[in-house]
Amino acid sequence: MFEKLQAGLYEAIRTLAGQGKLTESNMREGLRLVQQALLEADVSLPVVKAFIEKVSQEALGERVMRSLRPTQQLLTIVYEQLVALMGPVDHDLHLKPSGSTIMLCGLQGSGKTTTAAKLGRYLQQRGYKPMLVAADLQRPAAIEQLQILGEKIGAPVYVEKGATDPLVVCRNALRQMPALGANVAILDTAGRLHVDQALMNQLAAIDRLIQPDQVYLVVDAMTGQDAVNSARAFHEALTLNGVILTKLDGDARGGAALSVKYVTGVPIKFIGTGEGTDALEEFHPERIASRILGQGDLMTLIEQARQKIDQEEALRQQERLQKGEFTLEDFRRLLEQTTRLGPLNQVIQLVPGMSQLLQDMGDEVDTDRAFRRLCGIIDSMTPEERRKPEIIDLSRRRRIAAGAGVKPQEVAELVRLFEPISQIMREMASQGLRGRMQMMYQLMTQAAKDPGVIFRGVKGSTGKRLRPEEKAKLRKLREKELKRRRKEKRGR
Repeated sequence: MFEKLQAGLYEAIRTLAGQGKLTESNMREGLRLVQQALLEADVSLPVVKAFIEKVSQEALGERVMRSLRPTQQLLTIVYEQLVALMGPVDHDLHLKPSGSTIMLCGLQGSGKTTTAAKLGRYLQQRGYKPMLVAADLQRPAAIEQLQILGEKIGAPVYVEKGATDPLVVCRNALRQMPALGANVAILDTAGRLHVDQALMNQLAAIDRLIQPDQVYLVVDAMTGQDAVNSARAFHEALTLNGVILTKLDGDARGGAALSVKYVTGVPIKFIGTGEGTDALEEFHPERIASRILGQGDLMTLIEQARQKIDQEEALRQQERLQKGEFTLEDFRRLLEQTTRLGPLNQVIQLVPGMSQLLQDMGDEVDTDRAFRRLCGIIDSMTPEERRKPEIIDLSRRRRIAAGAGVKPQEVAELVRLFEPISQIMREMASQGLRGRMQMMYQLMTQAAKDPGVIFRGVKGSTGKRLRPEEKAKLRKLREKELKRRRKEKRGR
């Protein structure tokens, strides 16, 4: 998500980085690029104007002009204003222990039914016992879909076959809550293809007579400015407590996320980042701002790791590292754990600095395919070769390469690269979970620095050429490695 906005802001900041001193003239040029990036990301025009005005006031003041690192100060200002634009957000759902009701509303196709299940799973993880209520009597498949999703997360689903009045369904469902062992009812109400009076009257009646504790509007982020317009219309009719933005994983622009709070005054509570029932995240403005600026989101990465990575396996790896053991088998398992966090193209957006790294390497890099190639090379090795990669000579390289479907030099590059990776892992063995996430970042950064290692063969024919300074740096690294190898041979 936010790829276009991220790329635009990154370029705007980078153009200023080459300036020895920031002046009002080149600062305004940088802000013009920032404004262009926001508009191309489909951010609402009034929001863009207000944002640029606030950033300008800060950026053209003494705070930046006297700074020793003015571009870093400008980056900080943009970050602060992005956070202010999207926040603050109260993540407390304000649910009552005796029993509460959450009503979901929105246009047809926004993802309400799937979001109901995601929200149910979210509540289960926090000790609540949710019940899903099939109050969407307009879409024929909505009830069946909710039943399937309810079974998937292990939550009861209240259904009235043949019902025609959603208000009656909601009332009867609330009466059945104690019998079903639930303490939170999630009402999946009907939508329309567009905002109309009949829809609003129906929702207003449920809101007035059921009096839900929380009313959330589910909005498809991929609809751009239409998402903001529908949010404004629903808020005028209902008094919303929050917005849930769905399909952010498929929206490279992210303009709706930056516009909703400013235009409606309603905070974004959650964001949907995938089809699975676990793909619902709390909306943290500071984390999203960090992602937009390419600074990663380490906290979200840690939270995902706690939920999805095998903790027992992680502890075993930790024990081995503390003994100074880290083989290619361990590396392979670590890569496998990383893929459990989700599609790698999404995971790396959470790693600080990784998005810029891949941008510099070219947009055509297929990260998932690259990691599969890496795993294929390791899988083609014998157990002894994985434990002792130093024994891999020319004939072994040829055999491994044939088994993995790669070139022998790619095997050699992996073996060469593995040593510094292994050293990083052992050096950080005493770290906790946060440290291990940072360790994973260093590992992936090291593995991605040289496109000739794991990304060879996955770039198009128009792959980006290395800059002269990059070539010089790569040459120095190779010379250093050659010296190390010669020293080792003399020692033998």
